[in-house]
Amino acid sequence: MMADSIMQDRKECFYTGRTDDLAKHHIMRGSRRKRADKLGCWIWVTPEWHRKIHENRILEEQLKQLCQMKFEELYGHDTWMWVFEKNYL
Repeated sequence: MMADSIMQDRKECFYTGRTDDLAKHHIMRGSRRKRADKLGCWIWVTPEWHRKIHENRILEEQLKQLCQMKFEELYGHDTWMWVFEKNYL
């Protein structure tokens, strides 16, 4: 089961605010993805922004940093490191 996003309160594009034709962008990849989804580490984006994120490593890293900051506000740095085992800040 996927938790609500910790990054957004509403179903709208994280970048544009659009509310139509949205996709979920999973901020973490690989073995961390399932844990991240359960903890709300994802955002809503338009298909255009979804492509941009996957094509741009800097944008992808910035999202990981923002997610880590938000997660740590809620659960603390130690919990982040225990769950994700990598510091993006």
